[in-house]
Amino acid sequence: MAQKVAKVGVKKEKGFLYFVDRQGDVSCAKMARGNKKGGAPKKVAKVGVKKQDGYLYFLDKQGDISCAKLIRGGKKKKSAKRK
Repeated sequence: MAQKVAKVGVKKEKGFLYFVDRQGDVSCAKMARGNKKGGAPKKVAKVGVKKQDGYLYFLDKQGDISCAKLIRGGKKKKSAKRK
């Protein structure tokens, strides 16, 4: 289950990818479509969230920063042996 980390209230525009960058700020970049290249990322809001290892940080539907614990592991894939 995700929990809110910071209230930012970013208004999202269509055609842009919003993410939490390495500095803990909200950035956005134009998404690539077909032959067209994507754009360079630009800062939208300076927040400065301190990230912890083992957590995924993202923008939720309200435009706030939330985090969820990463689940690692799962079933091991069987390797196909040739005869």
